[in-house]
Amino acid sequence: MALNYIWIAFFLIGFVVALIRLVFFGDTEVFSHVMQGAFSDAKNGFEISLGLTGVLSLWLGFMKIGEKGGIINVLAKLIAPFFRKIFPEIPKDHPVYGTIMLNIAANMLGLDNAATPMGLKAMNEMQEFNTKKDTASNAQIMFLVLNTSGLTLIPTTIMVYRAQAGAADPTDIFLPILFATFFSTIIGFLTVAIIQKINIFNKTILLYLGSLTTIIIGLLFYLKSLSADTLGVVSNVLSNVILFSIIITFILAGLIKRINVFDAFVEGAKEGFGVAVKIIPNLIAILVGIGIFRTVGGLDLICDGLAWGFEKIGVDTDFVPALPTAIMKPLSGSGARGMMLDAMNTFGPDSFAGKLACIFQGSTDTTFYVLAVYFGSVGINKTRHAVACGLTADIAGIIAAILIAYLL
Repeated sequence: MALNYIWIAFFLIGFVVALIRLVFFGDTEVFSHVMQGAFSDAKNGFEISLGLTGVLSLWLGFMKIGEKGGIINVLAKLIAPFFRKIFPEIPKDHPVYGTIMLNIAANMLGLDNAATPMGLKAMNEMQEFNTKKDTASNAQIMFLVLNTSGLTLIPTTIMVYRAQAGAADPTDIFLPILFATFFSTIIGFLTVAIIQKINIFNKTILLYLGSLTTIIIGLLFYLKSLSADTLGVVSNVLSNVILFSIIITFILAGLIKRINVFDAFVEGAKEGFGVAVKIIPNLIAILVGIGIFRTVGGLDLICDGLAWGFEKIGVDTDFVPALPTAIMKPLSGSGARGMMLDAMNTFGPDSFAGKLACIFQGSTDTTFYVLAVYFGSVGINKTRHAVACGLTADIAGIIAAILIAYLL
């Protein structure tokens, strides 16, 4: 229900602010801009969904091959001891464990086109044993928050944008982003675990989290030892080699199992098309609401208010020019990307604000977009504590990004 109230708030705040701009500031074009923006955002939402159709069909087709070839079950068994502790609702050794694992791995490598279809498939599989179909289950909330916290090991696209903007060292935000996104993920996980009364001191949970932390630190030291040019090449090659290797592994497993690989792909692709159609109304709704809030200047009001408040209490405000990216990120990925590019263009890619905007962009994911797409794909409209936990992870990532930027 939280998402419902937030969505209504976007419209009401947008109307009030637009009315104030019309009556007190004589802005006769404000309502015209709002309506033009609403139609534009509705079109954008449909185009995004249309673009997802092809990607979903492609990846869910390969996922179906992997499922029938037994690879998903193998992955499920490898990660099952940990997932059984944090997803107690999911039946033992259920194939969804493997799908969740693939989704998280794709997110960590920055492979959005692969992560989203896998995430949607996982959400659909968890919906099968959700007793209240219109209400998010504990497992679905935990999974969603792990996605919205946005753990990313290699922020390739952000480094590319910095290179295009003329940054002296496009990779200098690599470490700060890794620390910020890792902190965001841990806080998001702990928040959900506490609310759902999951024992975070369980030996299995500590072992898996400790192993993940060790792997991340090891990879961090390796990638940090590379030159800027080499890092860009290695990160790009590594991500795509892993991705294509997964596809080939699925196909080979299907051949070994003697299944009709092509028919399995088509079967999965049909599922992807159906999921994409379900997403359209939810995505349009959330994008239009966010767009209205942005068009009337709601984001500017928040940033100006924060700047005034920090100045009054004597806090350094060098980070404030980068805040639009941080505030926009939970609402819109493309909007946040635009804010990041604007910060680099305005203040310079090597300025404090320019670098911090890039760290904000990489520290979390688009919470409301993920909510609309993932929950919308299975018809969930009662989100319970998903929004609160997702935003807690976002805030943790923002605070971590600011502190790390000052430290480094």
